[in-house]
Amino acid sequence: MKKENPDQKLEECIQSKFEEHGGNYGYRRICLELKQGGLKVNHKKVQRIMTKLGLKCEKFSRKSRKYNSYKGTVGTIAKNRINRRFHTSVCHQKLTTDITEFKCSDGIKLYLNPIMDLFNGEILSYGISMRPTLELALKPLEEALEIVKESKYRTTVHSDQGWHYQHKKWVKKLKENKVFQSMSRKGNCLDNSPMESFFGILKQEMYYGEPKCSFEDLKKKIEEHIFYYNNKRIKKKLAGMSPVQYRIHTNQLAA
Repeated sequence: MKKENPDQKLEECIQSKFEEHGGNYGYRRICLELKQGGLKVNHKKVQRIMTKLGLKCEKFSRKSRKYNSYKGTVGTIAKNRINRRFHTSVCHQKLTTDITEFKCSDGIKLYLNPIMDLFNGEILSYGISMRPTLELALKPLEEALEIVKESKYRTTVHSDQGWHYQHKKWVKKLKENKVFQSMSRKGNCLDNSPMESFFGILKQEMYYGEPKCSFEDLKKKIEEHIFYYNNKRIKKKLAGMSPVQYRIHTNQLAA
């Protein structure tokens, strides 16, 4: 007689979670998802089942050319206030930003400029454009400043030495809102590694290995993935919660 599979329901649940996250979750994150749903299971068992079902989290190691906005000293060079001290237990105390580029199928390039809260890795605001204009950087900054204006502690915004962040309008906007400015050292990507890591995750999960699409389609995919990243994509260092879940959770504890 055919033996009944005791893990049938668990296998179906793991398969469902894997598909829900677009095949981007490995066994550790799947295990955290199951625990959040009240199902206690050992991570080694989840790993064995995923191997049995052929559920493998594929990571593409392709590299795309990094957008370089450095044009020499064309404005204000701020000191490095963050100095790789990326961790903070205070919401909206330390923000970071940068610009990256994508190639579209129609020969057009897409430029993305997000602003991240280093407290939980949440993307507070972002801009998307066909050209790396000053507005691409300023509009997300204005949106982020509106979010952090009630912050208990003074905010610091960190960036590289790109011309956008040296521009008098960028510097003036920070001063008007009593926000500290911080800059990486020239040509040192490790000084802004959280943003580099976010760009890597974003491109691995929704860009690399995928056929090139039009500017509008790629823009929509990026917007959807940033929403997913903020609200659903869990992180081990955030106690198995997404950035938004973690912010809400810590705010409730502090209340």
